Amino acid sequence: MEYEKIKVPEPIVAINDLNLYYGKTKALKGISLDISKKKITSFIGPSGCGKSTLIRCLNRMNDIIDNVTIEGSIEIDGQDIYAPAVDVTELRKKVGMVFQKPNPFPKTIYENVVYGPRVQGINKKNTLDDLCENALKKAALWDEVKDRLRVNALNLSGGQQQRICIARAIATEPEIILLDEPCSALDPIATAKIEDMLVELKKDYTVIIVTHNMQQAGRISDHTGFFMMGELIEYNITTEIFTNPHEKQTEDYITGRFG
Repeated sequence: MEYEKIKVPEPIVAINDLNLYYGKTKALKGISLDISKKKITSFIGPSGCGKSTLIRCLNRMNDIIDNVTIEGSIEIDGQDIYAPAVDVTELRKKVGMVFQKPNPFPKTIYENVVYGPRVQGINKKNTLDDLCENALKKAALWDEVKDRLRVNALNLSGGQQQRICIARAIATEPEIILLDEPCSALDPIATAKIEDMLVELKKDYTVIIVTHNMQQAGRISDHTGFFMMGELIEYNITTEIFTNPHEKQTEDYITGRFG
């Protein structure tokens, strides 16, 4: 399918003709799209359509999987992130990731949040204290845990654990935050808190979210991409995707005829 790339304001990510193979299986097929700075971009589509694979390309998480071949280019801030000179550790500092299942370390809340800065060599207590407070505030968790920073993060509720993981991603001061189905294991109240927080976060960060929840994409994102079987079927302003889809496959998915 020939897909015409749309122009978005202030692109920070430029993906051009991206193909990804697991062995001989082609999982991403000629993906081209730009992602706006300090906006929320959602990727939707049925299971196995390539949306999680795509966001894992943006911080080179697919590098750790055997037998993966990538063609095409991804530029962040104008730099090809697959160029030989790119420091993957630096890239992952710039592009934080939050996974589907909350995965806090079996450490205190405080040590979870300051883990990244410590790895970067920041050990001054005042600096770490400030980073921890700032990240927890941005993750809308500070008021709930400020008196319990020495408690093991695994003692928190699922929704709080996920916000700890978001705070941990924020603490390294990234430009982009990737979230792979961050609410799929959470109840509606915890989900609403995370959605409100993500809308706040886009003041400072570019947020890219994979979600099964179309209502979530409709509520919080500025742009939405619809994927099917490794292809980008349609990518546009979210309201356009949901109210006036240009492709029949998009309309069928959004109206629940399949998926």
